[in-house]
Amino acid sequence: MATLRSFIFIDQLQAQTMCYLGTWIRGSLPRTGMAAQIIEVAPGLDIEPLTDCALKESEVQGGILVVERQFGYLEFHSRSTSAVKAAADAVLATLEVTAADAMRPEILASKIVTRIDPLHAFLINRNKLGSMILAGETLFVLETQPAAYAILACNEAEKAANIKVVDYRMIGATGRLYLSGTESEVRAAASAACEALELVA
Repeated sequence: MATLRSFIFIDQLQAQTMCYLGTWIRGSLPRTGMAAQIIEVAPGLDIEPLTDCALKESEVQGGILVVERQFGYLEFHSRSTSAVKAAADAVLATLEVTAADAMRPEILASKIVTRIDPLHAFLINRNKLGSMILAGETLFVLETQPAAYAILACNEAEKAANIKVVDYRMIGATGRLYLSGTESEVRAAASAACEALELVA
């Protein structure tokens, strides 16, 4: 039986969080404001029958279907919140679990670095897929497991503050998030990101 690692409902995808997905997903591209569900399971191949179940249940579009070394990931979305919730409920029924059975996120690291050095900004920007961090800005980095919770942290941070999404990784052993902006905005975003993870039931 599959282990439900992450079960994440996003009520409204924020613009930068959504656009970042567009830099690498190979499925249907979501739009800003859509509802989305992200599911992470182990072993990885068990995500395939769950994808079949979700897509047959209601009118949702699949954006991410990834089977990596240990874990499988599915993201689906729709303009209809009820359609997303129906597909998500079908997955839970197939697994014979509830959303509360998913692993709770654990924050492994959470740091704020003020007044980024120009060379540090250069090094970060070489590996990013989102916006560029500029010298003098404040940087927030967060690492969490299971990895998929990075998208929840990113989306909630973007709701709370005027920041730039530099990078987030939601697949693998751990998830990572990089945000930048003014110190006050980054601190507000960091608080929102950490609070969102701490409130996962």
